[in-house]
Amino acid sequence: MHVEIRNETAADVEAIDAVTTAAFLTAPHSDHTEQFIVKALRKAGKLAVSLVAEADGKVVGHVAVSPVSISDGAVGWYGLGPISVLPEHQGQGIGGRLMNAALQALRERGAAGCVVLGEPGYYGRFGFQVEPRLVLAGVPAGYFQAVSFGEAMLCGVVTYEESFRARG
Repeated sequence: MHVEIRNETAADVEAIDAVTTAAFLTAPHSDHTEQFIVKALRKAGKLAVSLVAEADGKVVGHVAVSPVSISDGAVGWYGLGPISVLPEHQGQGIGGRLMNAALQALRERGAAGCVVLGEPGYYGRFGFQVEPRLVLAGVPAGYFQAVSFGEAMLCGVVTYEESFRARG
């Protein structure tokens, strides 16, 4: 199966919604609002990176990246997620390809770094690591991770875009 990673287009919006909904439908760690978050980020103009994975003319995966604020005043930091792959296409490396492409896009735009909330064993493969001085309120420290693109790691409280509160 040939998979192409490319930028989102207006024609992909419904497919991205369907992929995101399906990917998190039975996820125990989810509050099942990821599709609403992506829509709200798009509507607010805060999708800094929005890539799709397309196989055989069908969108099978998506990754969203948006700016984050850090209480120490650092600029150029982004939050990765949600990242979604249709259940029947999971375990085939599509999520990893989306992740690598998103991180590369951030490097190319001169980003300082990226944070992610998720499984350390998975995200650690992409250079993310737990940084105890970087905090996301209400989240167990071991699941909030960051990767710096050259600058020293930050310290402070991270705040995601308002769109992450979207519920419908």
